[in-house]
Amino acid sequence: MADELIDGPVYRVVLNDEDQHSIWWADRDLPAGWRDEGSRGSREQCLAHIDQVWTDMRPLSLRRRMEQRASA
Repeated sequence: MADELIDGPVYRVVLNDEDQHSIWWADRDLPAGWRDEGSRGSREQCLAHIDQVWTDMRPLSLRRRMEQRASA
């Protein structure tokens, strides 16, 4: 996803501490608790990327608890 090929606002994919994904405007500071995932593009491109990579919607803390229970 290249910024120069985008007609309109450029977004970036962001993650929080629970590995939940969202999009944020590329030209604005990130909100507290979110970090840049590295992908940028149009809104549609970023949402399509999230659809591809965020396959487990469970928060990270829940996944860890479930893994601990499964291994106990």
